[in-house]
Amino acid sequence: MTCSTLKHFIHILNTPKIPNIQQTKFFTTSSSSILNLCTKPQHLQQIHARFFLHGLQQNSYLSSKLIDSYAKFGFLCLSQRIFHFTENPDSVIYNAMLRNLSQFGEDEKTLFLYKEMVEKTMFPDEESFCFVLRSCFSVSIEQGKVIHGHIVKLCMDAFDLVTNTLKELYHMNGVFTFFNEHDLFERKSVTKLNYWNNLISEACESGEMEESFQLFCRMRKENVQPNSVTVINLLRSAVDLNSLRIGQALHSVAVVSSLCEELSVNTALLSMYVKFRRLDDARLVFEKMPDKDLVVWNIMISAYVGNGFPKESLELVYCMVRSGFSPDLYTAIPAISSITRLKYTEWGKQMHAHVIRNGSDYQVSVHNSLIDMYSACNDLNSARKVFGLIMDKTVVSWSAMIKGYAMHDQCLEALSLLSKMKLSGTRVDFIIVINILPAFAKIGALHYVRYLHGYSLKASLDSLKSVKTSFLSSYAKCGCIEMARKLFDEEKSNHKDLIAWNSMISAYSKHGEWFQCFQLYDQMKLSNIIPDQVTFLGLLTACVNSGLVDKGKEIFKEMVEIYGCQPSQEHHACMVDLLGRAGQIDEASKIIETISFKPDAKVYGPLLSACKIHPDTHFAESAAQKLIDMEPKNAGNYVLLSNIYAAAGKWDKVAKMRSFLRDKGLKKIPGCSWLELNGQVHEFRVADQSHPRSKDIYLVLKVLEFEAGDMEDYLELFEPPII
Repeated sequence: MTCSTLKHFIHILNTPKIPNIQQTKFFTTSSSSILNLCTKPQHLQQIHARFFLHGLQQNSYLSSKLIDSYAKFGFLCLSQRIFHFTENPDSVIYNAMLRNLSQFGEDEKTLFLYKEMVEKTMFPDEESFCFVLRSCFSVSIEQGKVIHGHIVKLCMDAFDLVTNTLKELYHMNGVFTFFNEHDLFERKSVTKLNYWNNLISEACESGEMEESFQLFCRMRKENVQPNSVTVINLLRSAVDLNSLRIGQALHSVAVVSSLCEELSVNTALLSMYVKFRRLDDARLVFEKMPDKDLVVWNIMISAYVGNGFPKESLELVYCMVRSGFSPDLYTAIPAISSITRLKYTEWGKQMHAHVIRNGSDYQVSVHNSLIDMYSACNDLNSARKVFGLIMDKTVVSWSAMIKGYAMHDQCLEALSLLSKMKLSGTRVDFIIVINILPAFAKIGALHYVRYLHGYSLKASLDSLKSVKTSFLSSYAKCGCIEMARKLFDEEKSNHKDLIAWNSMISAYSKHGEWFQCFQLYDQMKLSNIIPDQVTFLGLLTACVNSGLVDKGKEIFKEMVEIYGCQPSQEHHACMVDLLGRAGQIDEASKIIETISFKPDAKVYGPLLSACKIHPDTHFAESAAQKLIDMEPKNAGNYVLLSNIYAAAGKWDKVAKMRSFLRDKGLKKIPGCSWLELNGQVHEFRVADQSHPRSKDIYLVLKVLEFEAGDMEDYLELFEPPII
């Protein structure tokens, strides 16, 4: 059995194929038993040679076993050669070499190697310490005293094996006063706990989380009670193992061991519950804490904003200040994030003032948060000022400002800032790409979208699903539906997320490909992707543009009754627009009456537009009055109502509307369009003369109008006679 096993292992080693991870694991875990089976040095050398061939010569575990195996056959010189050829030997290899040098009587070499090991801040295990101490028997008792000091410092004197060797060393040299046996054993209960804590800590730092709990179980079997250090280390392991049950069990241990009075243990428990998103449990721990420091407050404040409770987070900041604590950097960042979500401009300014007063504004992370906050609160000027104050701008700083410009439709400014960022030497990352793409799409800058796509491919940013989806959406918005579909099809069906499906459905909806839009929706349902509000908004928009009233009603019903999606203002606006365009104005107005929340301008606007297509002054006046109450300075609503009166022949009311607009000084905001030509974006407005080549542009337009007039005259010659 032994011979066949060895032959089988050697046969595996003789395969020329480079081992994969599983094979390497097999070699490592099996080497101990296989090397012990070697009865001849030739077998050992053959296995050793294959380890070299497969690049395993630097494996510390295998090297230590080879050192032991060669020493077993009497080849200490080969063991030493393995040790010297190992790059950066660790404590495992040092221990193996120490043991074998001592066993071969090389006491001076053993102590020299131990000294070298200590200089590298490594120490032997309890077994190897015994061999080192035995080497002192014939060399130097003074060296033994030094090593004894190391043993006490490392709490290794808790082991009976080490203690007995120390007693043997002192008794052999006739030293009895130095070694007080009673004092040593009095300290064992303390040193044992420190020793176990050191082992558990090392296991945690090495990523051996399961081993840390095995050590804890062994510690409890020896009746060693845990302290705060033990519990804190194990709580970290519980988080790394993603096990709430273990964390709760450790909480029980802390309660039973009367450790819940210690601030460090409570802080660790609070962090554990926060990381598991158990806010109720975290709040209970927080409330029961006898003492709270600034760290505890900051953890709880960050927990609330991180889990979608910005209002509660700010309330906690207020309570913290009332308790006598002054907010620091780690309070400011989550507080600013909460203000950003709630869009409390005044609170934001107060927090900004507090940050400056407490000197936290030197941190670029605070500046970046303030840029986000001011952008979200519609105060782009303040965001721009904060950005200008940053001396060492990071990629996050540039990204925050670009996002702010894109958010407020200042697309050309966003594009200009991107150019400045590139000139500053800052590399574009995936967040910049995602933030700038909406600005490119809004102005139809297809050239820049393609350029950025090429850059993303070279920088391997397109491997991120969010980046690929952003490009898909941008291509679609720029009118390049074919490229959008290509990106969509490149992703496997089971890898497509909801955003990708929604982007493609919305793209087809806006480009008039309504059949493709509904076909994609059917494919989406077959892929077990549950549609959301965005999906149905795209589908309803397709129904509006195609005039499919029955299909729209069917989808709206499916959204509410099958998928349980609560219709928003936009969904109701689509239904009002769909029914209004079809002339079903009565039904459209009934939908508005059934809305559970207060309808806004998005809903009444389509109804007013429908009244223009299908003249109905009764509903028009009602809808217009609602819109005027909501948007008293929007001249478009007055102009639209005036046009409805004109269509109905009510010229007195038309005149009244015109004079009202004139008296109030209201003007309709002119439309704006962009045109990309040779990579440059040109902006145009109604009757705009600001373009440097406006004369040439209007001259071409006159030529086109003249040619269009000639074409109309030409077509009139072929008109059929009126019967």
